[in-house]
Amino acid sequence: MHSWSLELFRAILLGGMLVGWLGLVVPFFPGITVIWLAALFYGIVVGFGHCGGCYFLAITVLAIIGWLADNALMVHFARKGKGEEEGASWTSIALAFVAGVVGSIVLSPLGGIAATLGALLLVEYLREHDLRRAWQRTQRMALGWGWAIAARMSLGLLMIALWAIWAW
Repeated sequence: MHSWSLELFRAILLGGMLVGWLGLVVPFFPGITVIWLAALFYGIVVGFGHCGGCYFLAITVLAIIGWLADNALMVHFARKGKGEEEGASWTSIALAFVAGVVGSIVLSPLGGIAATLGALLLVEYLREHDLRRAWQRTQRMALGWGWAIAARMSLGLLMIALWAIWAW
């Protein structure tokens, strides 16, 4: 590749990675996957070279952590009770996730957030007939969502930084 075309290629990939990184704020948007695929594409086109494989391996490990941490944090916070109180049930969480996926497809990503939290609130209320407890569990899931966004954004930025070190 010529010098100018390599720089253009890197700039385009960096732009795609930044779109993926900004998209991490939106639930159900696969920003970590977008960043990982851009790094993979770079390695395939330019070659992994002598250090590229190590950088790509590190990027892959961070991507796997990001994929797992996303749902794990939301579920952890929703399941976590205060003191002796138990958290949300697995059934409530599963139904909330289904509602979130459907809401994201039918409405928008923001509709997916509302559907997820609304479904958790409704199912938990129907399960125990205690609005206060259902609301607390819903708040904890929302808090977990916030921590998941922070984790994904941090991991995504670290993935982009590793790729930039590798690419330049």
